[in-house]
Amino acid sequence: MKTVVRLIVILILLALVLGGIFGWKYLKMQEMAAQQSQPQPPVPVETVQLTADNWRAELKSVGSMRAINGVAVSNEVAGVVSEIDFESGQRVSKGDILVRLDDSVDQAALAALEAQARLTNETFRRYSDLLPRNAISQSQYDEARANYQAARADVAQQRAQLDKKTIRAPFDGVVGLRQVDFGEYIAVGTPVVDLNMLDPIYVDYSVPEKQLGSVQAGRNVEVRVAAFPEEVFAGEIEAVAPAVDESSRTLDVRAKLVNPDLKLRPGMFADVRTLASEAERVLTLPRTALAFNTYGDYVFLVTPNDEDQLTAKRTQVTTGRTRGDQVEIVEGLQAGDRVVAVGQLRLRDGQPVSLANGDGETTSDEAQERADDDSATTPGEEAAG
Repeated sequence: MKTVVRLIVILILLALVLGGIFGWKYLKMQEMAAQQSQPQPPVPVETVQLTADNWRAELKSVGSMRAINGVAVSNEVAGVVSEIDFESGQRVSKGDILVRLDDSVDQAALAALEAQARLTNETFRRYSDLLPRNAISQSQYDEARANYQAARADVAQQRAQLDKKTIRAPFDGVVGLRQVDFGEYIAVGTPVVDLNMLDPIYVDYSVPEKQLGSVQAGRNVEVRVAAFPEEVFAGEIEAVAPAVDESSRTLDVRAKLVNPDLKLRPGMFADVRTLASEAERVLTLPRTALAFNTYGDYVFLVTPNDEDQLTAKRTQVTTGRTRGDQVEIVEGLQAGDRVVAVGQLRLRDGQPVSLANGDGETTSDEAQERADDDSATTPGEEAAG
């Protein structure tokens, strides 16, 4: 009998415990349902408006910088370096003296030849006075004249030889590193220094043969180099090769750029953009407004619902070209649409939003900065806030 009573008591207690557990879970489910039935609070966001910009179509290529004129200055005659009149890296003008070779022997030879020329000149002058009086024969006169002319030619030849002992800049440009030293004997053709004309400067690049119509002479180009990634150097096409390379099926193109600060140097790798002659209207958004899912790129389009409450609608878009932080929108939006630029990481499709900072409009640069800050916030920091 006691065993039966004890069993009944245990069953009653077990029923009470189970009832309490199920009752607590039921209350929790009711509470969660009540919370879900309440309207979601709007999420503050900043937006940008889809605008139409003027973009010119462009053809991207890679190329190499090349000096308009570039030579290794060398000597035409052998000799000992007696004077160096330039510093490495210096700008020089055409005709500036770079190096002098010892010319003492040549100067002495020139003096002797000039003395001989003066003597033959005097003889020729006297014979010129004597010939009309028949004091000399015609052959004597002719010989005196020939001797004088030969002496003059010898002087001119020696002066030309002497002038070769002075090495000059053949054109305006910038010299490189000096290759000879004072007192050094240099043989004929020894490189003295490299000289390059850097302003203006060429960029040589190639394009596929199908792009022949995009690279006529006079077409504008823009060039970027790794040494100055934030700068754009402008120029125009100067020449296009008359024939297509049979092995690569490409066409060689040469453009000329102004280079007053000498930032561009021969041999530099260059990113080249050949620009179309006319601009076209395109719709653009800052890159920060775009997100990606399995279906491609999308944005959150801000539109009012039936109750005039602003909501964020996930909208798939088709993108095109990029220019800096701006992305071309080919399909999915129209001019004037307002999309979320900052705050989309916290959004769900159809979620109510409020515009921060008044109308919520922000510029592309501001959107980039704030998006960087937003992405740098960790979930723990967000929850703590």
